[in-house]
Amino acid sequence: MWKRMVGYGVLLAAGTLALQWLDYQRLARMHSGDIYLFLVAAAFLVLGIVLGVRVFATPAARGFDGNPKAQAALGLSGRELEVLHELAAGHSNKEIAVHLHVSPNTVKTHVARLFEKLGARRRTEAIRRARELGIVP
Repeated sequence: MWKRMVGYGVLLAAGTLALQWLDYQRLARMHSGDIYLFLVAAAFLVLGIVLGVRVFATPAARGFDGNPKAQAALGLSGRELEVLHELAAGHSNKEIAVHLHVSPNTVKTHVARLFEKLGARRRTEAIRRARELGIVP
């Protein structure tokens, strides 16, 4: 009995599929211009989105490495490099001392060594030279 029901179900599904196919064919013939217009519009929509994403996407930021060759050539220590970054951020000696948990005199010593190693007389000169060398961003 169940075989007969499955057979009727398959026949009913095939008949429904045939009717839907014929309805689709009639629709496709009557509205072929509309269908083509829709497909062209959809293609331009996708193309516009793809091009928009590529044109307006921000480029991937290149990682800043701090030019380790220049750091090694100048003989900058890790602490001097930290002080140099703080100088480039525009902090005073007292602010740098607070950020790095050292005394202001220690900061002055590091700044004096940085001036010597970078061949600078002022903070702005040292920062400009460090940026030229790619040590600070």
